Amino acid sequence: MITGSKSKNRIIGKVIIYALLIVLAIIMLIPFVWMITASLKLNKDIFVIPYQWINPEPRWQNYIDIWTKIPLAKYALNTVKLTLIVTCLQILTSSFAAYAFAKLQFKGRNILFLAYIATIAVPWQVYMVPQFIFMRKLGLADTHLAIIILQAFSAFGVFLMRQFYEGIPDSLCEAARIDGMNEYKIYAQIMLPLSKPALSTLIIFTFVNTWNDFLGPLIYLTTDSKKTLQIGIKMFISQYSAEYGLIMAASVLSLIPVLIVFMSLQKYFVAGITTGAVKG
Repeated sequence: MITGSKSKNRIIGKVIIYALLIVLAIIMLIPFVWMITASLKLNKDIFVIPYQWINPEPRWQNYIDIWTKIPLAKYALNTVKLTLIVTCLQILTSSFAAYAFAKLQFKGRNILFLAYIATIAVPWQVYMVPQFIFMRKLGLADTHLAIIILQAFSAFGVFLMRQFYEGIPDSLCEAARIDGMNEYKIYAQIMLPLSKPALSTLIIFTFVNTWNDFLGPLIYLTTDSKKTLQIGIKMFISQYSAEYGLIMAASVLSLIPVLIVFMSLQKYFVAGITTGAVKG
């Protein structure tokens, strides 16, 4: 009887938990559903109360107008360029530095690592003005190179990768050194292939942050042909009005690459994000 009662209580508990999770999932999805439905409406129909979730006459023309009213294709190409370059550089610099901090012994290693990681606590808004002045003196204002240089290094990425490398036995590196492999080969042929979960997590975070970055391009890029997708979407907002249907259509399209990257790497994401959570 006691066993049957416990089993029944366990089932009831699971049902309640799953019901709460479903409700939370629906709440989280409502803004995205609203964005998609609003992208198929005229401005006058978007803020009608009660809101019409199913539009009997969807306005697909919005997805055509966003390409003609502004040079959205150029902005998208600029965003793809910056995102891919920054993501590749962060993977390289973060994993390389993390290997040194995790597997190499040198004087002041822990102090240097703590000093670097401490920069995570400093908001970018605190130093963005002197940073901009510095870049302008270097002649990099209004260039993609300025954004690439500023985002090519990540303290969070180094921390994430180092925590993963700490979980790899040192004996593996020692055996490779005995076999005659140098540190570069150990990093490239052993550490990188073993760090797919952490690398996938870093790719997702870097890709999303760079793709959705608005303030950085807004500060550094003034030439219209160099602007990014997020700044381009803002162009649908004028001084006296906003074309919300076009804004939502462009926003839907801007989400597609992020969803593709996340869905492609999601099987590694959970393992990577929990890196370092359990230490033996």
